[in-house]
Amino acid sequence: MRFEGIYTPIITPFKDGGEIDWDMYAEVIDWQIEKGVAGIIVGGSTGEFYALSKEERIHQFKFAADRINNQVEFMAGVNDIRVDECLEISLAAVDAGAKSLLVAAPPYSLPSEEELASHVLDIANKTGLPIMLYNYPGRTGVEMGEIFLDIVADNPLIAAIKESSGDYSRLPLLSNNYSSIELAVGGEEQVLEFAAWGAKSWVCATANFFPSECVQLMDILGKQSDFEKGKRLMAAFMPLMKALEQGGKFLQCVKLGCEQQGRPSGKVRLPLLPIEDSLRKEMIGVIDKTRSSLHSILN
Repeated sequence: MRFEGIYTPIITPFKDGGEIDWDMYAEVIDWQIEKGVAGIIVGGSTGEFYALSKEERIHQFKFAADRINNQVEFMAGVNDIRVDECLEISLAAVDAGAKSLLVAAPPYSLPSEEELASHVLDIANKTGLPIMLYNYPGRTGVEMGEIFLDIVADNPLIAAIKESSGDYSRLPLLSNNYSSIELAVGGEEQVLEFAAWGAKSWVCATANFFPSECVQLMDILGKQSDFEKGKRLMAAFMPLMKALEQGGKFLQCVKLGCEQQGRPSGKVRLPLLPIEDSLRKEMIGVIDKTRSSLHSILN
């Protein structure tokens, strides 16, 4: 098993002027390590990579690698709309000390499955790092379908897939037909279903503000296979996870969750705008109720 436990795609805290707050970023990393996550993902969409310059992204890799200091796994999100920059960023991640990569399809270009497979294998061959695929057709416009999987599955560096399509029929397909590629939870509200099909790892945005609770849930489901307790925990988590996944303001709500836990968060970068007051009040109520429900089950 290459990936096991919680891999947190950490937020990027910004100051009021929009620049990265590096002191806060250090606190974000330190808290994740303290709470027992298996890995930290730098450069994911939860970290607003698309709103950062190439120089900021590369500096973020170096900063995070130094701060993590091999205490947990450092996974780098290396996606970009331009393939040459994606490769440059991938090699910068290697230079910084990343231990694995999170790779999605380049957005907007809509490559065929064969073209996408060629792109992914090129990254694997040039970096030599294990890759967690990121299947999110809602964002990229293309799916990592069976043609793609048939091409890449034999490469030992293609280690896992973060499945974020929302298509439950993909779970038995991946588990039964592509056993060399580990299944990783890619939907916040689908952890129970993924675990039933053998997922042992979870790329978990919720862990930005409930890290220890998410670590315990993945341990209960992935290691202990205690699905009865897992159901109770998922019932407690579900209103929050539905609000995150279906509310339309994912990043603003994740950063609000951090704020409500007394953690560094900062504003979001354009084109996103601050969370509206009505949604803010609603989310605070959901977060508070989730915290109370989780505490009653786990303590």
